[in-house]
Amino acid sequence: MPMASLSRWTMSYFAAALTFLLAAEALSITGVGYPAAGLTEPATLVVVHIVAIGWLSLAMAGALLQFVPVLVSRPLAFPQFAMPALVALITGLLVLCAGFAVLAGWIEAPLELLPFAAGCLVAGFSLLIVMLAATLLSARPVGLFAGFVLIGLSCLAMTAFSGSAFASILSGRGHWLGAMALLPDGLPFHALLGFGGWLGLIAFGVSYRLFVMFMMAPELPVSRIRPVMLLAAVGLSLACAGLIAPLAGWESASGLATTALSMLAIASALYGRDILTLYRLRRRKTVEINMIASIPAFVALGIGIALLPIAVAADAGEATIAALTFLLTFGWLGGLTLSQLVKIVSFITWLEVYAPRLGRGPVPRVGELLAMPRTGWWFALYYGGTALGTVALAAGIPSGFRWAMLPCLIGTLGVAAEFVRVRRLSEIKMTDRPPAPERPWLLLARSDERNPPHVDHRNIASPRA
Repeated sequence: MPMASLSRWTMSYFAAALTFLLAAEALSITGVGYPAAGLTEPATLVVVHIVAIGWLSLAMAGALLQFVPVLVSRPLAFPQFAMPALVALITGLLVLCAGFAVLAGWIEAPLELLPFAAGCLVAGFSLLIVMLAATLLSARPVGLFAGFVLIGLSCLAMTAFSGSAFASILSGRGHWLGAMALLPDGLPFHALLGFGGWLGLIAFGVSYRLFVMFMMAPELPVSRIRPVMLLAAVGLSLACAGLIAPLAGWESASGLATTALSMLAIASALYGRDILTLYRLRRRKTVEINMIASIPAFVALGIGIALLPIAVAADAGEATIAALTFLLTFGWLGGLTLSQLVKIVSFITWLEVYAPRLGRGPVPRVGELLAMPRTGWWFALYYGGTALGTVALAAGIPSGFRWAMLPCLIGTLGVAAEFVRVRRLSEIKMTDRPPAPERPWLLLARSDERNPPHVDHRNIASPRA
């Protein structure tokens, strides 16, 4: 049986991600970014990149570093890259935001900050891609799960390099691009590859595997899942074509955006059908908080991805498109990520502390590390704020959006506090806690000291775990 080893830096990735999410929510409450500023103005770009890179990308990276080796039964390749990648990504994001602040007139500094930030981000994402791709390709044959992740990593590479081109243009050093009009026509495709490919498609692939384990459901046939990946790949290929359209001298690639979104919408519909099938076939009848809290995320996906292609095709206007994008970003990607972190943080903590004690006495269940029903109320606040924010954006009420972000912030703070309590084993009786020197560290896993012996990844969702 494969070793369920712990990723030493995953908790650090999660902590940084949650910090950036809180920062983005706080900035939105204070009126920074859209709708107080235009969609492509520097203030909005600050918030967008804090969410996309700081929150969602770091959380996704941390989860992949832990679960890709488990799901392909191979050790993580080049694990020494995890910490430098995290440092490079955080540094690049902070410098990038400083560069946008210069463009917004908030601070005085050279615009060379932008290409420097892009270099840091490309370096960090490159290290991440090397670790994950090498791990996936070390397993033979390369399975469907690996296909989802590899396509997503390809989209990440395209997103990072196109972002570098945009940074060069904004800094005034984009002469090497010649007459290519990457801005502003390329921005929608840049965002589509990042949110739809790197974050969205990998979320599809990972959830297929994790939900099978978390709900103790049978794996679906490959022939049923493959169309989801293929349709999404076609849509993302069209997004790539739209991004490089200036190279071919195309005046406009607006039709590609609608077609790409339509393909992703069809893929999402098939994906939703599959997740519903897993739920109906589950052997674990008691649905845990991570799955309950995922339900609003799937509702957000269904509404957002169904309406966004229509809105783009009909040129519905900035407010409608922004509202649907916010719903997909905070409702679907953000909600799914936050809800699954509940299970992931609890499970990693359980592996670190209690898995080595199996067979040597009673151990608590994974779910006993988390405070319920309090955690559920934090999610209610988060999703309630997301719903109100979507309505406020669609209705063009900036003050309403700022107020709507307040329950999002409170809910996120609450969930983050629950994660700290999980790491401190606060819900476990003192008599069942290990001695203080053996308790988990807050931001690091003791992977070098206690790899749990032979925990079968197929039994992650067992009643004890």
